[in-house]
Amino acid sequence: MATEKSKPRRLKGHKDTATCCIASSTRPDIVVTSGEDGRLCWFDLRCREAQLVMDVSEEPISSICFRPGNEDIIYVSSGKEVKCFDVNLATSWKPLESYNYNKEDINQIVCNSKSSFLAAADDSGDVKIIDIRQQCLYKTLRSGHTSICSSVQFLPWRSWEVISGGLDSKLLMWDFSKGRSYEVMNFGLPDVTSSSSLGQCLNPAFVHAIAVPEADMLDKLGKVCAVASGDGAVSVISIESDLTAPKSKGSSKPRKGSLSKSKDGSSTTNMDADQNGKMLHLDSSMGGHSAAVSCVAFSLFGEKGKYIISGGNDCSVKLWNCSSHFHAGSSSSSSNGDLLYMNITLPEKVNGLCSRPAETNNLIVCDTSKVVKVYSVT
Repeated sequence: MATEKSKPRRLKGHKDTATCCIASSTRPDIVVTSGEDGRLCWFDLRCREAQLVMDVSEEPISSICFRPGNEDIIYVSSGKEVKCFDVNLATSWKPLESYNYNKEDINQIVCNSKSSFLAAADDSGDVKIIDIRQQCLYKTLRSGHTSICSSVQFLPWRSWEVISGGLDSKLLMWDFSKGRSYEVMNFGLPDVTSSSSLGQCLNPAFVHAIAVPEADMLDKLGKVCAVASGDGAVSVISIESDLTAPKSKGSSKPRKGSLSKSKDGSSTTNMDADQNGKMLHLDSSMGGHSAAVSCVAFSLFGEKGKYIISGGNDCSVKLWNCSSHFHAGSSSSSSNGDLLYMNITLPEKVNGLCSRPAETNNLIVCDTSKVVKVYSVT
């Protein structure tokens, strides 16, 4: 395992805690950060200073995302509202569109690859699906989560489905054309085979963040989902096998990889490593986080998707080399000790991170300070 010892590059522009960051896919040098100061900062990493500062909200910004296909357009969530801005009109600070469909504070927003829908997950447990072409509410996904919905992602291989995670420790899949969940995974169920430390066992396995591979990573990684949870673990599941695993004959109780019916008619899966090695549970016994994991992403530098990157409340960012476990038709080929590739220690808890396809300055991290850090992973 490598340890990052060099000092990171520091991006300054925020007056308060930096909350999240995104990197442009069409202009790799462009990075946008947001903060509790209600500010967006546009950085060109070829330059020293922020190229543009946009004060777009009086409330903290909780999430940002580009519009795929036109990254001059950016969506911003603050409080219960989603706003849309055109960077070319940034001097006016006036949003092109605004949406006020969420009843509680929004935790994450994300656009689908066709730029037709935006999903907004909020504190009520609901996910609002907004038709951004027609500029109207398309569907409300409710009665799935019983607590805060912290994260949501569109599935690139299923155009009408999203996956969401919440502080009820559940991972739900939705057909948003019908507006209901059809599979559930409960990370809060007892896991008697876990090798986690006692501290991780006592901390709730709330789902804080989820990530799915981009479409061009699927051939190498398969249809997987990375889950960052409150017990300090990062779980990597094969959605097609683990979420659709059949219930064993003669069994009335859920077991690892099996499904059971919840009260609303959806299916529940008791999560554990499946017998085919298609799930990974990256915890403190493998050099993982010692506190809640707040964010997770698939790497974009080098071989895309080679690393799973996680950040946590233990003031660390970890890079996991898990790609060999998800090559089609292969089983796990690496020992546990080979999975953790790099550990980066920060001075503060991690709020968010992203990566970009470059050889240097390719990992961007927002911690609870107002200075954004940029690392070079080789």
